[in-house]
Amino acid sequence: MPRPTPPDEPVIARRRQVGERIRRVREHLNLTQLDVCGRSGIDVATYSRIENGHSSPILDTLIRIANAMGVELDELTRR
Repeated sequence: MPRPTPPDEPVIARRRQVGERIRRVREHLNLTQLDVCGRSGIDVATYSRIENGHSSPILDTLIRIANAMGVELDELTRR
């Protein structure tokens, strides 16, 4: 099976922006990473990688994060 092509720089930059946006929303809501993880069922290491832009979450995971924070999905992904 061929290895997937690594993402190019614009994709990596956007992934980092989404992670930063998730962090800003979480902090604005006075939630900790543990709060979000407990409410969403996502493990802390995975969540941390998402916020730091080191991991690309699937849509289901983004929905779980949004639900855990009580915000709409677009709140986490808009620029």
